[in-house]
Amino acid sequence: MGRKFFVGGNWKCNGTTEEVNKIVSTLNAGQVPSQDVVEVVVSPPFVFLPLVKTSLRPDFHVAAQNCWVKKGGAFTGEVSAEMLVNLSIPWVIIGHSERRLILKESNEFVGDKVAYALAQGLKVIACIGETLEQREAGSTMAVVAEQTKAIAAKISNWTDVVLAYEPVWAIGTGKVATPAQAQEVHFELRKWLQANVSPEVAASTRIIYGGSVTAANCKELAAQPDVDGFLVGGASLKPEFIDIIKSAEVKKNA
Repeated sequence: MGRKFFVGGNWKCNGTTEEVNKIVSTLNAGQVPSQDVVEVVVSPPFVFLPLVKTSLRPDFHVAAQNCWVKKGGAFTGEVSAEMLVNLSIPWVIIGHSERRLILKESNEFVGDKVAYALAQGLKVIACIGETLEQREAGSTMAVVAEQTKAIAAKISNWTDVVLAYEPVWAIGTGKVATPAQAQEVHFELRKWLQANVSPEVAASTRIIYGGSVTAANCKELAAQPDVDGFLVGGASLKPEFIDIIKSAEVKKNA
């Protein structure tokens, strides 16, 4: 199988130049497993992308937190995939629940964005996940399958896609899906990919977990067979992000 462990840090709308320099120097000094064990990507706000890109250690990569659904032009306030490529930013996060819920990005819109970003040569961290109401109604799998289906309908090559399962009720709330809950959804998602895309894509696509991941809970989550890494929010701004990266050793030693 050999799915390389993936740890993403989503800085969201946080940081000043001073704070960003501090985070980068902490990351640069961190002792972490080698690149053949773990792939590390950090995602600062747009305005700090060039700064982080030039100052970050070469074995860590940089992602944007969003990009526009098509070519640039008269779209005030948007940033196009072409601009990210021009800045040599290799990754982009698309469909984060904050954008789905607050900015009303639909499943179809997210699918279009993923397809366009891939077509421009970007790699994509595509986010999916259910709300608390949806989980309590027992519709978790229906919701995430629908979100994944909207992406699968628009793309044929999954090589440059990492799927991030982020239960909305666990993001920034301190509530974490139990390792068993995370594994269950990741297992079902892989099964969905196997039936609806292909067994090859199901076996090779990394499905990572996001939602209040910390140094305290990451090892137990990392030990789950279908959890291929993390998309970390708040903790990615702190030194404990290094400990979360180190949880990749759990997989290596499994």
